Amino acid sequence: MIKVGLATLGCKVNQCETAAITEMLEKEGFLPVPFSDWADCYIVNTCTVTGRTDFQSRQLVRRALRKNPAAFVVVTGCYAQRASEEIASLEGVSLVVGNGGKGSIPALIKEGVSRRRVLVTPIASERTIANLRATRFPGHTRAFLKIQDGCDAFCSYCIVPYARGRSRSLPVPEVMAQLRNLSDGGHREVVLTGVHLGMYGLDLNPPTTLLSLLRRLEKQRPVERIRLSSLEPGELSDEIISLVAASELICHHLHIPLQSGDDAILKAMGRNYDSRFFRERIEKAVRTIDDCAVGVDVMVGFPGEGEVQFENTRRLLDEMALAYLHVFPYSRRPGTAAADMPYQVKEEDKKRRAKGLSELGERKREAFLSRSIGKELSVLVEGKRDRDTGLWQGFSSNYISCLIKGADASLVNKIVAVKAEEAIGRKLVGRMRKNG
Repeated sequence: MIKVGLATLGCKVNQCETAAITEMLEKEGFLPVPFSDWADCYIVNTCTVTGRTDFQSRQLVRRALRKNPAAFVVVTGCYAQRASEEIASLEGVSLVVGNGGKGSIPALIKEGVSRRRVLVTPIASERTIANLRATRFPGHTRAFLKIQDGCDAFCSYCIVPYARGRSRSLPVPEVMAQLRNLSDGGHREVVLTGVHLGMYGLDLNPPTTLLSLLRRLEKQRPVERIRLSSLEPGELSDEIISLVAASELICHHLHIPLQSGDDAILKAMGRNYDSRFFRERIEKAVRTIDDCAVGVDVMVGFPGEGEVQFENTRRLLDEMALAYLHVFPYSRRPGTAAADMPYQVKEEDKKRRAKGLSELGERKREAFLSRSIGKELSVLVEGKRDRDTGLWQGFSSNYISCLIKGADASLVNKIVAVKAEEAIGRKLVGRMRKNG
């Protein structure tokens, strides 16, 4: 059998697509193997959000060729879409495939090429979501379902709309069918993912909304637990907050990008909200949804961000009841409006600010874990033990990593009630409640 090693960089959408490509390869008779193993062919599914992810993509190509210099190397994903000729010029790359052609990769590998080929079509012309559906995620209790792709926002720092195209949605009947398939395959929890998830359904005929889809899921319960990957602040409506608060299906966990807490910087970024609106939305969610974990994306070092603007961001984050932070230094992306803006921030200032916010994020996480001690959590038991304690691990509905006293192998992939007793590092330790 032809062995194929796959590597994925970037977002959960990319992870979904790699899982789908893996299934297609197996159906065609290929043998997927870990990327670190020797293989006849390697596929690198790239990200291009930052300069670092571009660099990591190139590193993966070199790593594959060190394992097998004669390997057939395929590069796909957002970096391949954005800079196809740059990728094609890398020594050893056999095939470059854009985001719109990922579904054809198994057939292209089977066909083979005698010279380098670039198969990248203009992504802006795509009007339907690609038919890449993973029906299983081996070794994972949690599954991912891409229900939306692309983005129409064109924030001034972001290259993603140029690499992913316009917003496109998976029709509702297909969403329901895929959720049932994943549930039938043994997955208790499914994460709904998208590049701009809150835009779900607006492009369909007739149009629908994410709220409408969630209400339908709440009624039909095609799977045991649903988690939302990320929502923009303006899409965290009162109706969605109320639905999540009342739901036993949708996890009490929200991930909301802030990017900056300074209004002038937000305007320069092309974000459609200000810091007061963001604060109000988060406070409403935390006040309404029991034990809600709110995680926030924040960027440091956007052009024009001085110490005053950074302090506005730090203070806003410090004052809110957040569960964790994802901190990113601004990365200058050619082709975006921000790349040509004046007052680019020095790298040393970006690093210092990122370090400060990362430390704040750790304090936020510690405080959130402390507030959870003594509470009963709904935990999905994963198929692995903690290396230090030997206890079985799992994730709560509100996205806390838990170590479970009293659990055993028979409970893997089951949702159990756990009373939190103490925090150890980034995890809670709790005892499973005995039935009866």
